[in-house]
Amino acid sequence: MLDPLLRRWIGPPLDRAGAWLAGRGITANAVSVTGLAVGLGAVPLLAFGHYGVALLMILLNRLLDGLDGAVARHGRPTALGGYLDIVCDMTFYAAVPLGFALAQPDNAVWAALLLASFVCTCASFLGRAVLAAGRGERDPGTRGRKSFFHSAGLMEGTETILAFVLFCLLPGMFPWLAGAVAALCFWTAAARVFETFLADSIS
Repeated sequence: MLDPLLRRWIGPPLDRAGAWLAGRGITANAVSVTGLAVGLGAVPLLAFGHYGVALLMILLNRLLDGLDGAVARHGRPTALGGYLDIVCDMTFYAAVPLGFALAQPDNAVWAALLLASFVCTCASFLGRAVLAAGRGERDPGTRGRKSFFHSAGLMEGTETILAFVLFCLLPGMFPWLAGAVAALCFWTAAARVFETFLADSIS
């Protein structure tokens, strides 16, 4: 929901940084993999309660995630690069709740619920993209130029990162926060499924 607004704010500086990196021979895939490695580094930090440093790793991961697309636009964007980017994103999103589950046994059930909700949002997102590709639908471009169709939703990248920031700043409230985020993710998935069926019936 907030992704288009954030894109208008951070897009220009990311584009300049992407052009600089691409001009020095750095590939978008290298940035994607580096970002995933940084993001996964937050898991042991969370597990041992180093929430402040973990938050820095999470934010750095998101910075690199924004940069890989900018680098690709100034180089040679490929479908494989878009695939690698989404795999790295989904892996990172799944890893953060795992870190909180390892930090406190009481968090485990809520982390599992959050992961289940992430699976639902990912399935609804990627399934919508598959159908859009089959119909020849073009991405509207409100979230920047993408390699495949990106469907809108209540919980998108920006909202998820805001949730991760709150998790790190208020770790004692993780069960309550995770439950609220999971509910929003389930709502997002259900809304996407409804929208997809509605679009199919109209077409």
